[in-house]
Amino acid sequence: MTSTDRVIPPPHPSLSPKGEGSGSPAAIGGGHSWRQLLWRGFFAENPVFRLALSLCPAVAVTTSTKNGLLMGLAVLAVQVLSSLTVTVFRSVIHDKVRIPVYTIIIALWVTVIDLGCAALAPTVYAEIGLYIKLIVAFAIIISRLEVFASKFPLLPSVVDGCGMGLGFAFAMVLIGALREVLGSGAIWGIPLVSERPLLFFILPAGGFFMIGLLMAAMNWIDCRWGNGKLPGGGGAHG
Repeated sequence: MTSTDRVIPPPHPSLSPKGEGSGSPAAIGGGHSWRQLLWRGFFAENPVFRLALSLCPAVAVTTSTKNGLLMGLAVLAVQVLSSLTVTVFRSVIHDKVRIPVYTIIIALWVTVIDLGCAALAPTVYAEIGLYIKLIVAFAIIISRLEVFASKFPLLPSVVDGCGMGLGFAFAMVLIGALREVLGSGAIWGIPLVSERPLLFFILPAGGFFMIGLLMAAMNWIDCRWGNGKLPGGGGAHG
């Protein structure tokens, strides 16, 4: 099977902006409008809350809002730059070696971001530097390269990368903020109360518990105001 033979699943319809979709004049690639691509990554197919991808770093890093934001921005930058690189060179990447090539491209941009974070934010980097290196193995990044950037032109591929990256960053910040408030009684390192209300939430078990609660909330919102269908898992996005 060649790259052109692979079937691209239809866009996830849940909570999509009304009046946009296949055949819309605003479509920028494959029947997707730019608003649809952004919204799909941000909510309808959010990498953490809807596709349940990259949960280990989501738990390990989100003990504070600041850590979650830096990790989210790092993933956003790697996703956008990797999608841009793959879509520019997709015509010269041989189908049989595309996955190793994608991995090398991701590793290149992770190295750039890793060195940049170490230079610009050394204090936070000391806490999350190990997990930034692990972005190379994030399933969400290589899956977007395989199912989207390798098939679509520059603009829709970059918008798709922005949507997925923003969705991941949103999840990191939201989880980090809630865990910091509940577990440390602070926000962005600023104490709100003198005691630690629920220390459980800054522990790993509390991280999984918080992510589970937010996943349930997202599914409830989609069932209540969307099309009532739950996401199909990590392999359903396209």
